[in-house]
Amino acid sequence: MTSTELTGAESPLEALPERWRSLRDAGPVAYDEERQQWHVVDHQGVAAVLSDPATYSSDMTPIAPTQEDFETFTQGNFVGMDPPEHRKLRTLVSQAFTPRVVHGLAPRIEAVCARLFDGVADRDRFDLVDTLAYPLPIIVIAELLGVPAEDHRLFQEWAATLFGGDQLGDSLDMADLERALEAIAPTVREMNGYVLDHIRRRRADPGDDLTTRLLSAEVDGTRLEDQEIVGFVALLLVAGHITTTALLGNAVVTFDRHPGTFDALRKDPDRVPAAVEEVLRWLPPFPELGRRTTRTVELGGHEMPADTLLMVHLGAANRDPSRFTSPDVFDPARDPNPHLTFGHGIHFCFGAPLARLEARIALRMMMDRFPTLEVPSYDDVTYQNPAVIVGVRHLPIAVTRP
Repeated sequence: MTSTELTGAESPLEALPERWRSLRDAGPVAYDEERQQWHVVDHQGVAAVLSDPATYSSDMTPIAPTQEDFETFTQGNFVGMDPPEHRKLRTLVSQAFTPRVVHGLAPRIEAVCARLFDGVADRDRFDLVDTLAYPLPIIVIAELLGVPAEDHRLFQEWAATLFGGDQLGDSLDMADLERALEAIAPTVREMNGYVLDHIRRRRADPGDDLTTRLLSAEVDGTRLEDQEIVGFVALLLVAGHITTTALLGNAVVTFDRHPGTFDALRKDPDRVPAAVEEVLRWLPPFPELGRRTTRTVELGGHEMPADTLLMVHLGAANRDPSRFTSPDVFDPARDPNPHLTFGHGIHFCFGAPLARLEARIALRMMMDRFPTLEVPSYDDVTYQNPAVIVGVRHLPIAVTRP
């Protein structure tokens, strides 16, 4: 199933590997004078940074611009926290978001996929993002949280604002971040108010949902404050769906660009999980993460003072030739595949099991329903700003039916 041949006109996503290659060519650790930040690009170095939160902090508040509404939002967002606060929140949330809960969602994911595909049953061309990749994970997350699924268009609008990156360049610096915070402040304010109202309703009228379980979760006599729950629920509603949206779009583009992939997976659906992992390696939705040094450190032969900004590049690390055989070959059967797309260490992506489950179910159903599926014209495909997220905004596809 290994494929090196590409088909059709070049996709902008195919320019990303050249950027990641140029970063690796500068060395495993290199300084960017223009943006005044360090780049860490090799697999070993990226994993080392991500596994050492005491030295490389996820809390950017000492060096990042601030914005009042966003500060409120981040109270429950443990993605930007270090131990011990991170441990408390993650432990509490783990009580309500267990592997059993995620596995139990499979029948519902299948039902939602079927309903969404039924909605285009009379069409041989449709936008995969609008039809499936956006609504599927939003509906699943909303139902999990006990939030009205009919509000999914609102959540989609929030995600488009938070992750659109329309006001940003092709690589982030602090000035970009300051502009972005100001631009998204009204959306964050609206999102905070919506989620806080939902939490108050659940306190008054508990249900069988994740929000209710979060309200009662307890560790060492400690429960989450309402604003902490706001941050986590908002994180799940927005970030919790955008990864699956990007993954599904990237999978279809990648399979389409490598002839024979769809046919091979149809013949052997058990290979879909491995193919999903290779798509994650090939086009990580969030290809870089920021970290802040907490003290003077030496990394890759370079000394860095405290409060230095490092960007760890998952996209570059995922193509490190010292870790992957033929890293620039898309191999849907790659094994082992130790990609870092979902992170590493204590901040390993909390939603990874759900994103994987949704992608596997959706892709299998797609191949069951459509004997052929292709992207007829890449001129009609629109893309996200890769400085924020690697993925497509709109993906028109053409299908046939049995």
